[in-house]
Parts: sequence; C-alpha cells; structure tokens
Amino acid sequence: MKYLFATVLSLLFASTAFADSSVVRWDSIVGVITSPGVDNPVADVHAGATPWTTTHGQATINLTTGGTGFFVQGLVINGGKSSGTTGPISSVVGTLVCNAGGTDEQLFDTAPVPLTSVGNAGFSGSIGPITAPCNNPLFLIRIAQPAAASGRWIATDAIRSFGDRALFY
Repeated sequence: MKYLFATVLSLLFASTAFADSSVVRWDSIVGVITSPGVDNPVADVHAGATPWTTTHGQATINLTTGGTGFFVQGLVINGGKSSGTTGPISSVVGTLVCNAGGTDEQLFDTAPVPLTSVGNAGFSGSIGPITAPCNNPLFLIRIAQPAAASGRWIATDAIRSFGDRALFY
C-alpha cells in the first residue's frame, strides 16, 4: 500500500516538485502525544482524547495549485483498553494549517478517507484553492468520523522541507 501511494504521489507532483519552491513536504507523520483526557492543541485545533502512534507517513502539498497527497500507516491508539487499534475512528481528513496561531490562521481539509482497522489511510487529489499566503505550514491528520470526535487531531507532521528535493525515497 505504501508503495502504491508513493508512486501515485510521485506522479502527481513530478512536474512541479523539482522546480517549484511552493511545494512543501513532510517526511514523517507522528501521533499525538498526550495524557488521556488532556488536550494538546496545535494552532486552534484540539487534540484527540488519547495518545496515538504511527509506523510511517508522509505528506506533500503544492501551495500554488492545491495538489495534495498524504498517507499514514499504523495510526493507532497508544494505551488504554483500545491500545493497538483505531478505536471508533473510521475516517480521517488531512488538514493544512496556514499561519498557525496567527489572527489570519486558515485550515484547508482534504475529503475524508477511510482509516483501516490497522490504521492505514491515504489521499491523493486537491485540497482546493489556498486563498491566502501560507506561512509556517503545518499538516495534521484529524478525525472525520465518528461525528462526536470530528475535527480533533490525532497525528501531525514532522521533518518539513520545501522545494527541489525528491518527493519520496
């Protein structure tokens, strides 16, 4: 599955990834680290109610065109009676946060995608037009379903880079 997403994303961004510094990528996706019941907000987005972990993940967004791709593997709860599972979470969205913490903060979401029982999810498409300058871009994976938890983040980006580096290794 990882290689399928990597191939699709590579083809999606091949024409722009090497020449366009508006391409931002994150070489790692990590789960939220929080104590159960303690909020750990990123920007103005509240965290899930329990710690999560991942085995791997990557994301890429073209800030000019809105072209977006991400995948995550092994996104599961870390601790408690649901440890090692996705619990009740059945779908997620990828979220670009522009100008995090500022008065002009904006969020741009992908369409919801299924989260498999082993914590795998992926998206390839458009996040839509990014209508404002996007300083200090962050990437989050947020709960889409169930509705009671919708919008909370359970994974975030790590190792951000811009421009002319290979998309995936």
